[in-house]
This record gives sequence, C-alpha cells and structure tokens, in this order.
Amino acid sequence: MPPEDSKPTEPVVDDKGKQVAAAESESEDDDEPATGDAAPAAGSADKKKKKKKSKRAKVKEALTGKSSSSDGGSEADLKKALSSLTPQQVQEFIALNPALAKEVAHASGSANPSADEAVTQLRKMNLQDIMTGLAASGKNAKDMGSYKFWQTQPVPRFGEEGQLEEGPLRQQKVEDVPTEPAPLVAGFEWVTMDLTNDDEIKEVYELLNGHYVEDDEAMFRFNYSPSILRWAMMPPGWKKDYHVGVRATESRKLVAFISAIPVNLRVRSKNIVCSEVNFLSIHKKLRGKRLTPVLIKEITRRSNLNEIWQGLYTAGVVLPKPVSTCRYYHRALNWQKLYEVGFSPLPANSKPQYQVRKYALPDNTSTKGLRALEEKDLDAVMALYKRYTKRYDMTPEFTREEAYHWFVPKIEPSGEQVVWTYVVEDDDKNITDFFSFFSIESSAIGNAKHSVIRVAYMFYYASDVGTREPSDKPALKTRLNELIHDALILAKRFKFDVFNALSLMDNALFLEQQKFGAGDGQLHYYLFNYRLNPISGGVDRKNQLDETTLSGIGTVMP
Repeated sequence: MPPEDSKPTEPVVDDKGKQVAAAESESEDDDEPATGDAAPAAGSADKKKKKKKSKRAKVKEALTGKSSSSDGGSEADLKKALSSLTPQQVQEFIALNPALAKEVAHASGSANPSADEAVTQLRKMNLQDIMTGLAASGKNAKDMGSYKFWQTQPVPRFGEEGQLEEGPLRQQKVEDVPTEPAPLVAGFEWVTMDLTNDDEIKEVYELLNGHYVEDDEAMFRFNYSPSILRWAMMPPGWKKDYHVGVRATESRKLVAFISAIPVNLRVRSKNIVCSEVNFLSIHKKLRGKRLTPVLIKEITRRSNLNEIWQGLYTAGVVLPKPVSTCRYYHRALNWQKLYEVGFSPLPANSKPQYQVRKYALPDNTSTKGLRALEEKDLDAVMALYKRYTKRYDMTPEFTREEAYHWFVPKIEPSGEQVVWTYVVEDDDKNITDFFSFFSIESSAIGNAKHSVIRVAYMFYYASDVGTREPSDKPALKTRLNELIHDALILAKRFKFDVFNALSLMDNALFLEQQKFGAGDGQLHYYLFNYRLNPISGGVDRKNQLDETTLSGIGTVMP
C-alpha cells in the first residue's frame, strides 16, 4: 500500500508510459504482429523452521523456473507451492509487492482478503499474471499480454541464472534488413512525422494527450506540450525517420505513434550505441488491433538500417527480461491541491492543516554558491558528471552538444521552460555539485477546480563528495540531502505540485529523509538484443529502499 500521503496513479507517480513495451499489455491479441509474422522441543522447532524454508523455496523455484520437475517453473508447480503455504506465509508472499496485493484485492472484491481467499485468487491467475502482478503497476488479469511476440525477439529469457556472458544476442548485417516496412492491415498506412512542423507535432501532442497512459480510475493523464516533446525527441543526432506514425488512410487521422533517439550508453565497461525507444501510443479505439508489435518491429527496422542493433526501453509491466527494476517515489509540494484533485488522500485521524505543515518548505535555499547553470559552466559540469557516474553500471555518456540540449535551461517563445539545472560554485569558482529536474504536466480529468498537475521529475545530478577515494557514503548522504532539499524549494518556487523520483542512482540516500512517499509502481529497464547480468535498482527483494547496495542504474529517460 502507498504511504499515507499518496494515491498511486500511473501518470503522476508510477509507470510513465513512454516506453516501447508499455502498450504490450493493451490486449492479449497485441502479441501477434498484424502482418502475421513473428515473439515444543528444540528439535521440533528446527523441523518447523526447515519446513517453512522449504515451502518458500518451492514458491521461489516455481517463479524462477528452477523447479526440479521436468517442466520446471510451470503454473502447476507454482499453484501447488502456493497451496502448501501457511496463512502467514501467503500474506508475506503477497506483501513482497504492493502491486500483487492490489491484483488480489481487485480480483477478490475485498480490500483485505483472507489468506484462503488470496490463494483462491492466485490459483485463478496464470503464471505470467502473477509475475506481472509481482512487479507491475496494478494491471488486472484481462490486461495481461502473453509473451508470444517477445519470444520471437532477441531478448534474454526468464530462467537464465548465474553469471552470464554479457553482449549482443544476435549479430546482424544492414544488407539483411528489409528496406520497406511490413504492410499494415487494410485502412492504415505508415507515415514519418515531421516534428519541426507545428501542425504535425500538434497531431502527436493530441494523440498522446488523448490516448496515452492514464491511471486505472481515469483521473489523470500525461499532458505533454510540444516544447516537452521536442526536447525529449529531438536531441542532437535525432532523425526524422525515428518519428513513426500510423494514419487512417481515409480520414488521415494519426492513430498510432512510436519514437526513438540515439544514445551512447555505457554498460559496465562497454559502450554501445542504442535506440532509446519511447512514446508508444495507440488510439483507444484501435487497441486490440495488434499494432503494438508492429510498431516495435518498425522502429527496430529503422534503427537497424542505421546500424543500431540494441534498444533501451522501460515499462511498468514484466517482459522478458528486465535488466533492473526501480520503484517510483513522489514528494508532495502542494498537498492541498493534490488532495483536491483526488491524488493525495487525507490520512485517518489527520487534518488537512497537518498535511500542509508536514510538506511545508522554506522560501529560500541554503546551499552556499547555488545558482542556475549557465552555458559557461557546461564543461566543468560534464567533467563532474563523468567522474560521478563511474559509480553506475549503466549510464549515458553525453557529448557537449548533448549536454547543452539536456541541461542548459531555455525559455521557449511561449514562456515555457522544460528543464531546470543548478550548480554549486565554491569560493575558487570551481563547480562542486549540480542537479537538474524536468517538467511534465498531468491532466486532472473531469476535476472542476484544477485542470492540470505540475510534476517535476528528478533528472541527473553529481557531487564532488561522491568522487572521493576512499568513498564516504555518510558524507555523500548528507550532501545529497542538502542539495535535493534545495531542489524541492526551487520546484515549489516554480509552482510545481509534486516532485517525482525513482530509486535509481543514489536516490535511496535522500528519498525518505526528504519525505518522498513510495508509490506502488515500478519501472523495469530493458535492453533489446543484449544480455546483461542484473543491475541493482535501489530496492531490495521486499521493494524497500536499499541504502546498502544502492542502484547501478544511472539512466533517466525523459
């Protein structure tokens, strides 16, 4: 369950939906491409303890495919193991992830189902439903897609354990890549969108704002402005060819879209050029038409033609096979507004005035030397970024041109600003720290008082304290809390209502101290056509912040 001050909603808190695989769960039919091709005594107590451990092991084996049966990891194995658990163990099993608890509660029609009822509902689910519920953001069973499509793709498989050899799964050549897209079903056609054209970016904007990810209660939906879309989809190296649309042939209406940008990704000691795939959206009336795999295959084809063979994407659902899993956290800045739109409930035995006081922030920042980033700071900031991000297993490496695009604040002609970056300059004019955040609004659907929620998202940061040898985690924790506290003050000053962050990077060192509440959503990171040993996502097996391990993910996707 979420903390007292939160209401789990996908657009504001959980899976941001801008992921290549997010729509994979729109319909069970979506896994097949529309083109038809392919994816009392001491001794007694000890016995009880051993028996308890054995039952847990059975569940783990069933989930991970390590069952000793000939068809290890089958649904029968899992359901048999679940039936052998005690009521307490059932509750422990479900408590491992809030999303699974939400699934069971939804299916049973009770907010607090008994252990027997929980087992009954779990037995009704298939293996994938349970796996997805364990790590997704609360999709119900009818929305669970199968893995038929992904089984045809070069992605890691579930059940692969131990230290694996990292690298590409499939070697390809440009001459083997089709030069034309696969044909669509009658009545639809491929188009390449021109995001420099105001009319065409407006079409993308309208498709996303009307049909992109929204919460289960249809209360909130992402509200991307053209400025944000251009920032996210047109960094240095962008290609028009990577802005892929589907139109209805007769009406010319844009009904589906997917995009990608090139990114130079450091994966442990290797550098790979990837397509970072994003903004997959399909008109609600066409979900179930099996467009999702076709869109994925088309953006893959276009990337391959440019000799890019790997893809980076994220999703709130479990697919084969996550590199890492991070959890969403959010921090109320304007609690009263969040309460009025139905996002933040009033905790039992509390009053609105208390919640407002709880999340109150000072008017002014306290870090000496803190100021807005200027272009002249860019080289020093990127040198600091490079030193700091050595601590992560997966992170982008930016050119100066890319850093200018992603970090230097710019005011659009409309007066809109997309990204905010601040540096700390010491008495010797050295840049010792920086942090950044970006903006995405969410529409408050049908709310009479408020039309939008302004959401700030934690972007990249670095501190000299984190580059010291030997490392000093307590000092880094202190410094990050100082910096992020000021980031919250600045976001409040710019009229943001909530500040969101994931458990990636070193965020576990400041999230709880800065009163971020845990959402019930998770974000899974994936690499297409690349096998990679798991990377910590900053949370432990019980989905709680893990300051001991921290996260190896240093990649934030706008």
